Amino acid sequence: MSHHHSHEHDDHGSHNHGDSHDHSDEVVPALQTLIYSQIDFPKLRTLNEEQPDSGLGVVQKPWGQRMDPEPSLVSDADEQLLIFVPFTGSIRLHSILLRTSEDQSAPKTLKLFINKDDLDFATVEDLTPTQDLVLSQSSEVVEYPVRRAHFNNTYSLTLFVENNYGDETTRLSYIAFKGEHTKLSREPVEVLYEKAANPKDHELMTKLVQGAASRHGT
Repeated sequence: MSHHHSHEHDDHGSHNHGDSHDHSDEVVPALQTLIYSQIDFPKLRTLNEEQPDSGLGVVQKPWGQRMDPEPSLVSDADEQLLIFVPFTGSIRLHSILLRTSEDQSAPKTLKLFINKDDLDFATVEDLTPTQDLVLSQSSEVVEYPVRRAHFNNTYSLTLFVENNYGDETTRLSYIAFKGEHTKLSREPVEVLYEKAANPKDHELMTKLVQGAASRHGT
């Protein structure tokens, strides 16, 4: 609780430099598949973060601020982190974008789990991940493709940083996702149709049963 990890704030006081005009060429292609507005930010949670809501801050950081060192996510008790990212609908995940660092605080092993909303450090160790990634030490934004066939119907994604390159704590400064937001199509119509049809079926069956019962009684 006593260490604040604020040593990078002084050198980088202005985080919003040129956001309005410095990315006109590169952002449009990048944002075409960037999953951002479909993240359910109020339900996002991070375990073992040193500062409350720092995981949220890193995921919520806009593309234009991806190279800014703050806000950053730093682990607390050890090097492990568990980040639960829920989506507002079904996602076809293509890749994960991460900015870490070139030093030993960079995460090394990242395990991904889809549609598991109740994982903690005790349970995550015993589960087979949907995919695991070995991350590189880099101060650039690195894109890590996933095996798309395993992430076609993703409602939530849990990121488990299992270890890093040797530091006591792990640091990340940017997390983003690329993919497609799959909209519900005919499913609600089919469900409504089935619900509308069922009462009539039940009425018909009830009449048949009652008719058979009355005939047996006479």
